[in-house]
Amino acid sequence: MGLKKYYLENTIETGTDEAGRGCLCGPVVAAAVILPANFKHPFLNDSKQLTEKQREQLRPFIEENALAFGVSFISENKIDKINILQASILAMHMAIDKLTIIPEHI
Repeated sequence: MGLKKYYLENTIETGTDEAGRGCLCGPVVAAAVILPANFKHPFLNDSKQLTEKQREQLRPFIEENALAFGVSFISENKIDKINILQASILAMHMAIDKLTIIPEHI
C-alpha cells in the first residue's frame, strides 16, 4: 500500500522534513514545500534512497515547480541550548513560516 497522494482533495498541503538530526556535529536543516497536485518526478520518493547526484538534480526541479518552498537552518550552538528534537521542530516551523502561500494542512 502506498501513501495517499493527498490528504484532502482541493486543499493546499505542505510537506516538511529535516536533515541533520542523525549527525550532531552540524546544523539542522529543514524544508517545507507546497507542490502542485499533479507534480511528478521519478526520483521523488524517499530521499534516503537517492544518490547524492540524484538529490542534486531533484532540488532545482522542485524549486522551479513548487508553488512555494522555505528552508531554514538551526546552528550547532542553538541545538546545544534547546536539544536536537526541539531544534528539528523549530527548523520545520521556521521553514513553514517562510512559505509565500499559507498551507491549509501540514
